[in-house]
Amino acid sequence: MKQMLEEIRNAAENALARAEGMDALEQVRIKYLGKKGELTAVLKGMGKLSKEERPVIGALANEIRSSLEAALDAKKAQLAAALEEKRLAAEAVDVTMPGTRRESGKLHPLTQVMNNIKDTFIGMGFTIAEGPEVELDYYNFEALNIPKNHPARDTQDTFYIDDDVVLRTQTSPMQVRVMEQTKPPIRIIAPGRVYRSDSVDATHSPVFHQIEGLVVDKGVTMADLKGTLETFIHALYGNDTKVRFRPHHFPFTEPSAEVDVSCFVCGGEGCGVCKGEGWIEILGCGMVHPKVLANCGIDPEVYSGFAFGIGLERIAMRKYDINDLRLFTENDLRFLKQF
Repeated sequence: MKQMLEEIRNAAENALARAEGMDALEQVRIKYLGKKGELTAVLKGMGKLSKEERPVIGALANEIRSSLEAALDAKKAQLAAALEEKRLAAEAVDVTMPGTRRESGKLHPLTQVMNNIKDTFIGMGFTIAEGPEVELDYYNFEALNIPKNHPARDTQDTFYIDDDVVLRTQTSPMQVRVMEQTKPPIRIIAPGRVYRSDSVDATHSPVFHQIEGLVVDKGVTMADLKGTLETFIHALYGNDTKVRFRPHHFPFTEPSAEVDVSCFVCGGEGCGVCKGEGWIEILGCGMVHPKVLANCGIDPEVYSGFAFGIGLERIAMRKYDINDLRLFTENDLRFLKQF
């Protein structure tokens, strides 16, 4: 049995020396020192030895077990150190190398202009009103004095979901919703996406943005409308910008007007940008039609108001001298990085 124990020691030491990983090391431990290992099996047979041999063989077996356990721990530490060294080498950073620069994002030019417009009107006491883009026909048309047989519906190029539901063609429905739910005084702007069935070209898109405004109170006049819009335009384009109001027709306002600004390129002298007229149209406006007020439960004999609608893309194109609407949605970084 003594010879058998020495053979187990030599075989185990050789196996430990050859082990190249933690898994292999664990297999060696199980084979020689486990519950069913070779050394354990020998010890179980000690009952067959004489009384004189048992102490000698027992001492030798314990010495071999202690020796193998120590060798096992040493090998485990050696392998762990090698793994740590390999990991550190893989994670090493050359601090002399230049770093990889991460580019920071920025707001889209339309968002920048939208935020500027919001800030201007908030500074004048307006609040923001937002609502659904999928809208009832009633709010998009009828409540705004545009019945089903009105010719204005033909010019809206509407996306119909069914006879009573549309993709909103303007943010004006929010004016109606606010007037239904809020008692005057009212002073809101309603920004958001709108949809019309237009072919995509340099100046048209089926998806674009509007900012509509509404003021309702006692004694509101056209002078208040003009003063508000002139303040907004001067904040956007500068105090030297001239403003012109031209009579127009909208079903939901009476009287109505189109608003022009002096060309920011030629200053009003006439050029290719303004087509020689010296003026550039930027928005429509007017006094809220009495029928619209009545539809919303507001007495037109007591209250009056004004409304206006601004095309965000048109404002941004004028502000940044952009000649193609499609640039806003093509996500070309060469374009977007300019803003």
